[in-house]
Parts: sequence; structure tokens; C-alpha cells
Amino acid sequence: MRTKLLAAALLVASAAAGRADDGLTRGTPDVKSVTALAFGPKGLLLLGDPTGGAVFAFDTGDSKPAGDNKPLNVEKVDAKLAAALGATEKDVKITDVKVNPASGAVYVAVTRAGTPALTKVARDGTVTAIAFKDLPFAKVALPNANDKQRTESITSLAFVDGKVIVAGLSNEEFASTLRVIPFPFKEADKGAGIKIFHGAHGRLETNAPIRTFVPYKIGTEENIMAAYTCTPLVKIPVADLKAGAKVNGTTIAELGNRNRPLDMIVYTKDGKDYLLMANSARGVMKVPTEGFGKAEAITAKTAADTAGVKYESIKELTGVEQLDKLDDGHALLLVKTANGSDLKTIPLP
Repeated sequence: MRTKLLAAALLVASAAAGRADDGLTRGTPDVKSVTALAFGPKGLLLLGDPTGGAVFAFDTGDSKPAGDNKPLNVEKVDAKLAAALGATEKDVKITDVKVNPASGAVYVAVTRAGTPALTKVARDGTVTAIAFKDLPFAKVALPNANDKQRTESITSLAFVDGKVIVAGLSNEEFASTLRVIPFPFKEADKGAGIKIFHGAHGRLETNAPIRTFVPYKIGTEENIMAAYTCTPLVKIPVADLKAGAKVNGTTIAELGNRNRPLDMIVYTKDGKDYLLMANSARGVMKVPTEGFGKAEAITAKTAADTAGVKYESIKELTGVEQLDKLDDGHALLLVKTANGSDLKTIPLP
């Protein structure tokens, strides 16, 4: 099947010369890898490139609701992505999935035989490839991206109040780093080093990367709720994330060892907020957030497998590798099956 390219469709008339107000200029970005996606306002797409040690911002031109809010269910989406990219299914690996809140379309980051690629899945299931060519974009380099574990230098992204928050490893003494980069981009500083107490391991850690995080406001304070391998859940105030700072995160839960958190979202249902987390070995967890503000910090080795803030396992959800909010009532899941990977819409649990 001939590859479909979306580059021209991405360039709406108002963006033909780039979005000067956002520091975007039209050109060909030198994207070397893709491990994390996030959305800002008006269809602004953020892309983490750990190999290149940079974060990119793209004007997708995809800023209006598609008008079709039906659930999105696509079987063997990996095969459809491969076809759109002119590749074979075995050569395609999905690295992240994010819903554009401005339009409801889904953007999927892919590695195609080691080469980064980006695709769009419309609400009718149509898959289109996006060429890294002739796009309105901006780039900010990370000055101290980790050299020894390069793929871990960017693990998760979010756009919060006009700033891009980047998690990953740096070359600093506290290698686990959170950076707050104002947008439009000018330059990135060396970020804040993060120290946490890992209850399952019984020790302080500064070199373990945050695997996934979500911004979440507790009272009037914006926080990062971060999850690490084996699986501490940690609260980190955004106000503390100053360049060069050494920040102590507060571990409020141990959710089980021999496990890697894969993705998470925060949502509201029946007037209450919940965190929903997909994991490599412990399924999908639903965590009530109402106790986050008063949760007692875990500061000693935990005897039990889990400790701190409680959670509920959503046992009917298996094989979930990525998730995002599709709308206020539904989540979109990337589910691994025996025949490939499916995109699946479910009511928020």
C-alpha cells in the first residue's frame, strides 16, 4: 500500500509561514527518535527525542473538533500503521499514544525499523502517516541529556500553564530530572534533580527515572504525580522545580515490585478524581486521589508488597500498554493481543 503523507494537510492557511507567536517556523525537523508525546493548546503537539536530546513542538493544524464523537475501536492498529508507513508489521513498534483534546484525533508515535515516525488515527479509524518535513515547528535542546542511558533522557512529557515539563535522566549527580521549559521555547536549563525514598527497596534513590507522570492540582498547589519502576507513586510540587535544585519527592504509595508503570491519566467521575495507571505486570490500577494531600510519606522499608494510598485493580482490563482520555466519559486504550495491538474505547471506570 502506498504511504499516505499528511504534511500538507497539517499546514492550515494561518500556519503557512509558521506560528510566529509560538516561535514556530516552517521547515524540516531533525527528529532522531520518539519516546513520548503530549499536547498543548490548539493542537500543539510536543515530541520527546531522547537520541537527539531535544523536545520538539509542532503545529498540527488540527484544532477543531471532528464532529464525530463515536468511540474509536481499531483492531490490529499496528498492521494499519505499518501499511500507512509503507513498512511491514514486524518492523513497527508503537512508543506512545496521545489524544489531541482539540480535535479528538489520536496521534501515535512509532519506531519503524529503528527510524522514528508519527501517525494520526482519525475518529473513523483512518490511519495517516505524518512526514517530518515542511512543518511549522520549534526545537529546544536539553543541555545535559544522559549520555550513558540515552533512551532514558526523556521518558514522559506534559504541558502545564504555558510550560513543558520533561521527565528523564540527566548527567547531573541527581540523574533523575524534571525540567520546566517555558513555551515558546528559548532554551532549557539543567532542570531539578529528584530524590525519592523507595519503600520496596528500602533506600533513597536519585538515579531511577520517572517512567510516567501526570500533573495534578492538590488544593491550590500544582504537583507532578510520578510513578517509578517497582512501583513507588510520588508527589512532587511543581513550584520546587527550579534549575539546579535538589528536590525531595514524597512517596505516598508503594504499588508493587517487579513491575513497570507504563502510562497514566487523571479523570473525574461522579464528582471524584481518580488516577488510572497501566502497568507491565500488575494490570490497570484505579487510585482515588482524595487522600493525596494528607497521605503520610513512606520513609522506611515496607514489609508488605504494597503500602500507602490504596488502589483498586481493574481486572477486566488486560494487556493495556498505553492509555489516554478520549473525552470526559471515556478512555482510549492500546491493548496488546495475540494478533497484534488494538485501539479500544472504554467508559472511564
